[in-house]
Amino acid sequence: MDDKHMQIGEVAARTELSLRTIRHYEETGLVLPSARSQGGFRLYTEADVARLMVIRRMKPLGFSLDEMRDLLEATERLDSGDALDAAERDDLLYRVRTYERSASEQVDKLRVQLSRAEDFAATLRTRLEHDASNALS
Repeated sequence: MDDKHMQIGEVAARTELSLRTIRHYEETGLVLPSARSQGGFRLYTEADVARLMVIRRMKPLGFSLDEMRDLLEATERLDSGDALDAAERDDLLYRVRTYERSASEQVDKLRVQLSRAEDFAATLRTRLEHDASNALS
């Protein structure tokens, strides 16, 4: 086997995604193995791992599979090295900017939720400490 290829188990370990999740992304066309071994095992490259990492980062921000696919297509087109006319390049950059803004908005919302959750946990801790000190009196 070529050193540049990894089997799904290694990819799962590196991306912290389950085998089931990786297979689901394959079924939906988000990530396709770059090759198959003679035994039929899925083989992935560093580019496939990078693609999975983008998906992994987008998922908790609530992006749909179609949005993930769209962003991946736009960034791959920008990174392809192909000559792009100005209009196509502007369109691709606009798409990426739109996702960046949406991701930033989601991060802000998550920060608020985290702050509220931390406040709630602190309130419960204070309550338990108060009740524990009263029980000792």
